Amino acid sequence: MHLVDNAVIMAAGTSSRFAPLSYEKPKALIPVKGEILIERQIRQLQEAGVPEIYVVTGYQAEAFSYLEQKCGVHLVHNPDYLKRNNNASIYAVKEFLKNTYLCSADNYFTENPFEREVSDCYYAAVYADGPTKEWCMQEGEDGTICHVQIGGENAWYMLGHTFWDEKFSKKFVEILEREYDLPETADLLWESIFMKHLSELKMKIRKYADGVIFEFDTLDELRDFDSSYICDTRSQILKEIARQLHCGEENLRKITAYKDDTNEAAGFTFSVGEDRYLYSYQEKKLRRK
Repeated sequence: MHLVDNAVIMAAGTSSRFAPLSYEKPKALIPVKGEILIERQIRQLQEAGVPEIYVVTGYQAEAFSYLEQKCGVHLVHNPDYLKRNNNASIYAVKEFLKNTYLCSADNYFTENPFEREVSDCYYAAVYADGPTKEWCMQEGEDGTICHVQIGGENAWYMLGHTFWDEKFSKKFVEILEREYDLPETADLLWESIFMKHLSELKMKIRKYADGVIFEFDTLDELRDFDSSYICDTRSQILKEIARQLHCGEENLRKITAYKDDTNEAAGFTFSVGEDRYLYSYQEKKLRRK
């Protein structure tokens, strides 16, 4: 058994797919069923007895500053959150990685999944009954993950937190430091690095039932979970659009973010009935497609 030393919550990303709410505040700071996403996760970690929690910030980092005093966490800034994928967040906290929970700030757990002692390294997973576009895992004879692929069917796929023991943390940091400055590494998720080194990085699958782990990539997905967002999106942008179109916020549906040539968040498209609209965040303009 491994006594948990700490947890790292990655909250540096822009969550561009969660437009337009993510334009106005980091996704981790939105309320879901009456509780701020990241505050709920911090509370669950602390209730499990995890002694130290590090929150990696980047986008709108100042918005997280209150957490130090309110929740007693440590903030670590990732200066490369716009230039690199989440491997930069791992790099920013590499000195703290021991027996560590690695978490995403935007996960919602209906049950507390954390423990003070953990037996094996694992990645949380839920089962896809049928086809999925998620990261699917296969187990070898020894129970460790032997294959990961993007997309599959009738498979366990990555969703939620992961636990690294001290041996895994040391090995992953060695690999990350070795490959960090390679041009091809910048755009990689840490999971992609893990995929390339499965023989060195031994990890099991922790299987969870449906309804325990949630992740909301879009406002429409959040509305399916928290119906209070149907008529009140908490977005000043959407409230103004509804005013201009003389409709309720519940009529703004199928919201899809898009980026410009520089990969910056540029705006989003959405539907009102049969009509499709485009909102330019940079120009603050609305037009029908």
